[in-house]
Amino acid sequence: MALATRAERRPSMTRTLWDSTVGKKTIMAASGLIMLGYLVVHMLGNLKIFFGPGEFNHYAHWLRTLGEPFLHHEWALWIVRLVLVAAVVAHAVSAYQLSRRDIRARPVGYVHKRARSSYATRTMRWGGIILALFIVWHILDLTTGTVHSGGFQAGHPYQNVVDTFSTWYGNVIYIVAVLSVGLHVQHGFWSAAQTLGVGSATRDRVLKTLANVIAVVLTAGFVSVPVAVMTGVVS
Repeated sequence: MALATRAERRPSMTRTLWDSTVGKKTIMAASGLIMLGYLVVHMLGNLKIFFGPGEFNHYAHWLRTLGEPFLHHEWALWIVRLVLVAAVVAHAVSAYQLSRRDIRARPVGYVHKRARSSYATRTMRWGGIILALFIVWHILDLTTGTVHSGGFQAGHPYQNVVDTFSTWYGNVIYIVAVLSVGLHVQHGFWSAAQTLGVGSATRDRVLKTLANVIAVVLTAGFVSVPVAVMTGVVS
């Protein structure tokens, strides 16, 4: 049998990146920032509901025609969805594998049970699970209408949003998920900055403050919609 060439024996850069702990953390950071960018844009779009049904419905229609006539109807929206799915999968798989590596590295638990990290850090795993379940529910509720509370109307997103937040369980599910997003972003943004080499002894305080501000703004922005429906500001 012929000896393998040096190129054949050398692992590819992609495989090396994926197999290494640093590589997985980098993938988590990059995919997390992609999702954060989407959350900011999505929150700004949601706030259009305060300008009335005409403005909000027009925005929803614009999303489906984005890129026309160069792109076909809804192609841009599907491209965004596919990128987000890839980011979510890469983020979740990397997080799970890093967690398993950490467990294998410390097969015996710590003697001292006192918390050694922030609440946001300790709840990252459960927060991720909550968000994954919420994404499924959110799609079935306001995209396909499968679990929508009352008379889903395709092409009438304003009324569909009002219907969802007119139920107690719709509000509970959404607000719990948004609070999880806030905690996830608070810790995840700072961690991503450290992984990508942005952090330093002098910049850590600024990065932590920025992480807190982003988390608070996102949480307040998303929660304002169900609260507005509950209080009758939006109806």
